[in-house]
Amino acid sequence: MKDFRYSFLVTFICLLGAFFWGMRHPSADPWTDGLSAVLLALILGVMEVSLSFDNAVVNASVLKDMDAKWQQIFLTVGILIAVFGMRLLFPIVIVSVASGQGMEDVALMALNHPEEYAKHLQDSHAGIAAFGGMFLLLVFFSYMMDEAKDVHWIAVIEEKLASFGKLDSVEVMCALIVLFLLQNYLPIDDGVRLTVLSAGVAGVILYVAVSSLDSFFESEEEGEAIVNTAKRAGIAGFLYLEVLDASFSFDGVIGAFAITRDVVIIMLGLAIGAMFVRSLTVFLVNKGTLDEYVFLEHGAHWAIGALAGIMLGSICFHVSEIVTGLIGVTFIVLALVSSIRYRGALAKE
Repeated sequence: MKDFRYSFLVTFICLLGAFFWGMRHPSADPWTDGLSAVLLALILGVMEVSLSFDNAVVNASVLKDMDAKWQQIFLTVGILIAVFGMRLLFPIVIVSVASGQGMEDVALMALNHPEEYAKHLQDSHAGIAAFGGMFLLLVFFSYMMDEAKDVHWIAVIEEKLASFGKLDSVEVMCALIVLFLLQNYLPIDDGVRLTVLSAGVAGVILYVAVSSLDSFFESEEEGEAIVNTAKRAGIAGFLYLEVLDASFSFDGVIGAFAITRDVVIIMLGLAIGAMFVRSLTVFLVNKGTLDEYVFLEHGAHWAIGALAGIMLGSICFHVSEIVTGLIGVTFIVLALVSSIRYRGALAKE
């Protein structure tokens, strides 16, 4: 339980804050208002964990190569970036850019006129979904289209995808093909097509930039590239995890407005979920779960691929957050069951 001690502490602080925030308006029963705010924060926290469980598994695959110092940074500085940066400040920046208003005005709008703020954020959904969807799609393609990957879960598909890894930058090519095909289903005259194209290409550029950071630490003095693992797993890995978390958080922030329009409660609830996702990541690393259950990482990447498809599809039609969460959990559970069976078969042999 030591991996989750900070999560329980943050949960207590956030729920206490939600209670007093709910009581701030004068009403006949402020205690009921406070308890209602606590319940909403808990619901949002559970929603965040269910939507991001696959994120924790993928995070663990990166975090296991980091030393204890960077793991601690991931849980401290990283959680501040995740909560205040991606779940509070970034949506304000998006609304500010989209509406042409100053950030201070947008922040006041979020506090005093949450319905208007939610509408502006919803109007930006196409660009947000294209950016996050393309980044996650590349995470999925890069894992599956790896020629060196010799362990396959859904072998009939994964073996074929891995064979595509013989081509240079095949994952980027496939992702861009998906983005261009998506254009055919978007209207031409209202600017959505250009927004989606620009945001999608930006997501591709960011993925290529973050995943290429380790080249800065290569040594030219050796016959082949020798990478400083500590620096690569620290700096590059940390930035990769933060961007990955941001891609997962986009839909969660927008979906949270279906539960409540109170941005403070949304931030507190999502903070609870984000903290538990990070603690779960460290727990998986410390327990060596990915080595013990060999298909768990496969299931997580299939869930990421499904989430990427849902985010891109949500540009054209609405998909319930319940469906999104259930798809991720389903892939994880099926991969876990397959891993247990695989271990049993090896034990018999």
